Amino acid sequence: MVKKEIRVLFVCMGNICRSPAGEGVLKHLMKQEPELNIQVASCGIGDWHIGQPADRRMQAASKARGIALTSLAQQLQAEFLDEFDYILAADQEVLKHLYHYAKTPEQKAKISLITAFSSTYQGQEVPDPYYQANGAFELVLDMLEDACHGLLKHIRHHS
Repeated sequence: MVKKEIRVLFVCMGNICRSPAGEGVLKHLMKQEPELNIQVASCGIGDWHIGQPADRRMQAASKARGIALTSLAQQLQAEFLDEFDYILAADQEVLKHLYHYAKTPEQKAKISLITAFSSTYQGQEVPDPYYQANGAFELVLDMLEDACHGLLKHIRHHS
């Protein structure tokens, strides 16, 4: 029996740091979960970086953990609110934008902070490391790994 496909979307402001890292972390963790049928993508609220790869510092921090970031930046599209089952916002500002774009209760019900599934960082914002020192990228990856483990646990128990 084929399990229903679950679609997960990570969203941040520009789609070059937090959301592509979330996408990469979840794809990496799913290698140990072949029985789960999960599709993962990421996007940004803004259009500043469309078509660009993830920030080189985020790529380097991810690569050091064995995680490849392969996606190119894209902007949030209205249809994503219907196409994805989980729409995960990096911070409160992104969350506010997503709720603004969501037109139905069904769309709004899919939206949460990335850390909603975290055991250590629950309810916290994933800080934007773009203008921070390199250690900020490590913290973002720690938060995303914890949240993605929690998300996979949640999906296993609810699918």
